[in-house]
Amino acid sequence: MDATPLSAAAGEPDRAGVLAEDDRLALGASSDDAAFSVLYSRHRDPVFRYLRARCRNDDDALDLTALTFERALAAITRYRPSGRPFVAWLLRIARNAAIDHDRRRRARAAPLPLAKVGVRSAGDDPEAAAIASEESRHLRGLVRALPEAQRDALALRYSAGLTAREIGAVLGKGEEATQKLLSRALAELREAYRHDPR
Repeated sequence: MDATPLSAAAGEPDRAGVLAEDDRLALGASSDDAAFSVLYSRHRDPVFRYLRARCRNDDDALDLTALTFERALAAITRYRPSGRPFVAWLLRIARNAAIDHDRRRRARAAPLPLAKVGVRSAGDDPEAAAIASEESRHLRGLVRALPEAQRDALALRYSAGLTAREIGAVLGKGEEATQKLLSRALAELREAYRHDPR
């Protein structure tokens, strides 16, 4: 089964075709394990990347990814196509799983989002690796200081690779409001980075 139809003109995946295929697979997944398997294969990476951006380590992100797909499978009979991408439905489940996880271990600060965004590659140079690690830690700290909605929007955009419309579907906001949220978050990050005394 071809999972990504190609647009003849652009040579890129036909997003509408993938959306329709995802909806068809989701509607059949309650009685067809192979259909859910295709959805899992297609969307596990964006779900993991989003959760990795929210979690402190790979193990937690992997556990929450598995939990997300377990919850999705249990709820697949309630899925209804809405014109929004199936992955947005999955990421809403992932977001709720991450929120539940955070509540259970609230003893510490908020999760670490956006691992390694904008950090130089260190290669094999130990000094460069130390600088890159410090820059990454610093950026994560600045992102942690943002309001939760902004952190989520950034993680969905840069870790899961969603568009503003898709992020809006996950967060329950319109596309324009989501774009403003992203713009505000990036502006606040730039300002905080510029004025940070480190």
